Amino acid sequence: MKINAIKLTKNYEGRNLALDNVSFEVSMNGILAIIGKNGAGKTTLVRILATELLPTSGAAYINDIDVIHNAKDVRELIAVVPQEARAVPWLTPLQTVSSYLMWRGLSYRESRERGKEVLRTLGLENVENEKNRKLSGGMKRKVLVATVISSDAPIIFLDEPTTGLDYISRKELWEILNSMKYNRLIILTTHYLEEAEVLGDKIGILDKGKLLAFGSMDELRRIVKYPFIIKISGDVKINSIDGYIKRLSNGDVQIFSTEREIFKLAQELLEGKIKFTVQEVSLNNIFEFLVEGGVED
Repeated sequence: MKINAIKLTKNYEGRNLALDNVSFEVSMNGILAIIGKNGAGKTTLVRILATELLPTSGAAYINDIDVIHNAKDVRELIAVVPQEARAVPWLTPLQTVSSYLMWRGLSYRESRERGKEVLRTLGLENVENEKNRKLSGGMKRKVLVATVISSDAPIIFLDEPTTGLDYISRKELWEILNSMKYNRLIILTTHYLEEAEVLGDKIGILDKGKLLAFGSMDELRRIVKYPFIIKISGDVKINSIDGYIKRLSNGDVQIFSTEREIFKLAQELLEGKIKFTVQEVSLNNIFEFLVEGGVED
């Protein structure tokens, strides 16, 4: 599965650029997580790629099909759960999924059979005939995900699918998405950094319409100046080091630096029998470096 965005720009009249020359290429089965604050341009990007919105300039291709000029052909390949999507309250999960499949061209019988199969896969078989209004928030979101998965579309767009869910419901949805990614490309937008790091085989960081970074976690770590963290127990004196020193509220010291500097400091700490841990920076750290210009306390 392949998506190619070339200098996508969207300018809403009277507002700042919603997208500003966004370019990337992804060719894989798996999950592409697009992260950013509210207003970063995530939904605008999804709507353009999903043929719901025309860009002001630029181009995009899905499996080498022009999103702008061949939108009908693109729609045969994709399925979308928009950010504002809600399960129709007076329908059941089975009715929701089967009616969606009939809209995509399946027969009534095929739609019912596939709907039952997908709901069973997502653990919703016991509520398939309950009204959606009686379901929990997490179950309602699963019903929406079930609709797009049931389509067997090779490319799926999920715009902030876990917003408003409690942590347990979010993790359940993570497990479902991880299990479904091996034969399709899932594009997921989120402002939950942990979610993007857990799910994203590739991650794009949007801020104020600009794509600041794009790649796997390993690739993103190579972008930032200080990709490693050493956490030292206790308030110790640190000699000159090429890095960012952060003193924590519990008295410990955290230093962001290069692999070479961290290794050198670790040797000194071992000689002094001072406790420490070393780890790679998280997506949260990378986001703060790129978007906030530093690391927050």
